[in-house]
Amino acid sequence: MQFIYENFTFPPEESFTVRSEILEIKKYTSLKSHFNFEIALLENCKGKRFVGDHIEDFEGTELVLLGSYLPHCWQYYGTVQNDLDPEAIVVHFFPDFLGKELLEKPETLALKQLFTDASMGILFTGDTVIQAREILKEMLHKTGLYRASLMLQLLDLLAHSVSSRKLSSLSYNVFESSTEAKKINRVFDYIFKNFREDISLNDVAEIIPMSTAAFCRFFKLKTNRTLVDFIKEIRIGHAAKLLMEGKHNVTETCYMSGYNNISNFNKHFKEVKGLSPRDFTKQYRSVFQD
Repeated sequence: MQFIYENFTFPPEESFTVRSEILEIKKYTSLKSHFNFEIALLENCKGKRFVGDHIEDFEGTELVLLGSYLPHCWQYYGTVQNDLDPEAIVVHFFPDFLGKELLEKPETLALKQLFTDASMGILFTGDTVIQAREILKEMLHKTGLYRASLMLQLLDLLAHSVSSRKLSSLSYNVFESSTEAKKINRVFDYIFKNFREDISLNDVAEIIPMSTAAFCRFFKLKTNRTLVDFIKEIRIGHAAKLLMEGKHNVTETCYMSGYNNISNFNKHFKEVKGLSPRDFTKQYRSVFQD
């Protein structure tokens, strides 16, 4: 299996994301890894679970917590009940999503241990899954402070669960041990800091360092996209955030996101978001500002 490093951005009004999706019954061939922590609830499916160096068959409903840069993948072979869709609820977050000060409080000792153990991946069973499922279902339909309170309730449940087990070995931590992960993270960091400026292939390749040809192969293999596409996604993601904040018009957003050509900006925005910047803004306002 190849490793794919993913990057997630959060909307300006959210410090974590929660979504539901219908799972596609297929055998995935890539292990995914990302900086964010992940909580995944899977229902009505069976297959094989890969977390770090852990491999195991699974069936039915399961709940897993994954730490930063822990490679993972589920291969779905079928459903338990053929008349129902296989579904997942997925949460992406950072441990300090409500501020670093929270984790310094004495009441969060169990929570800090949970986040430490998450580096190996944690599988929850029994009543924990039943209670977590109810919280996650409610989180899908709530917003703001109430949803954040549900997130804390969920994390507290997981931190004090007596029906869980760690999945990967203690020594398996791609963020700590993988030279490749450290290389790609240095590239990500450089791009995040400089995406508003011109970024050359030579400059990025020198960070690792590699020849430009070797870097292009490496980056494509590890992210499943070209450097140009990745920079485009980062710029458009930033542009979308500015437009949602409503403080800048399309032209201002264009130049504040690393573009010096409005036509090129409009083209790239539509490629990434499926809408023009103006239509995107109208759609956002119609949903959130009516």
